[in-house]
Amino acid sequence: MEDLDPRLNAYRPDLAAETLRGRVTAERFSAGRPLQVRRGAVALRRFPSAKAPQDSQLLAGEQVILYDSEDGWAWVQNAADGYVGYVEAAALDSKLQPASHWVSALRSFVYPEPDMKSVPLDHLPMTAQVTLVAEEAGFGRLAEGGWVYGGHLSPHAVRVADYVATAERFLGTPYLWGGKESLGLDCSGLVQVALAAAGLQVPRDCDHQEATLGNALPWRNGADTPPARGDLLYSPGHVVIAVGQGRILHATAQAMAVIIEDLAALEARLGAAGGPGITARRRPLGIAGPKE
Repeated sequence: MEDLDPRLNAYRPDLAAETLRGRVTAERFSAGRPLQVRRGAVALRRFPSAKAPQDSQLLAGEQVILYDSEDGWAWVQNAADGYVGYVEAAALDSKLQPASHWVSALRSFVYPEPDMKSVPLDHLPMTAQVTLVAEEAGFGRLAEGGWVYGGHLSPHAVRVADYVATAERFLGTPYLWGGKESLGLDCSGLVQVALAAAGLQVPRDCDHQEATLGNALPWRNGADTPPARGDLLYSPGHVVIAVGQGRILHATAQAMAVIIEDLAALEARLGAAGGPGITARRRPLGIAGPKE
């Protein structure tokens, strides 16, 4: 049997995805069934407990494949990036709604009525997907109920090509392991959300991004050109976004926030730590690149 990455492959000793039959050993296999996230943002945890580490988040409108549900926890795989984990079952719905819009603001509130003075029911992070069924007083009514300010939404087909500018909007956001919203995110979460806003789905974690995302380019040495704005630079367990003129943007535990700093400062820290330093340079494909 294969030694598969459990982050991207749904298998346990007692249960595994049907697609993994013949590749892993399990007591039984299941095709699973599709569900959709109904809360603004919900933790995807390593095991079924509120005390378990948050490895990622699921955002409203994302679809998952459900393989098991017990004691209020659902074992799922994110259909967009393949990530596997446990989520509160109450955050999922069996009715699948095709998205008409996505949240293009950093975050927006869901109100019980089209009135900004009403008490919000929830918040929706950037790139959350929604289905509008009516409009009133500048608000859009969601198919599952509640109202969102229309100015915070963009039609599903409209994207923001300059992912560097999108990432810069998160400056000052607190660092949060596994986060991918403006209340808190980590380095690979920032990259994933910025590129999702541009219309490109990419892997969740740094090592998977480093191995597959876009084009691999030579790292700076000798006559190689320095990183261009929008290049992604990887070191073990970390990713930064080049913003030009020798500067980088990243969500970093070192500052516990999203910051811009000199690339040379990061290289100095990596060198002092005795690690390999920058190990890869990737340039996203499939969307219009950022302005130089």
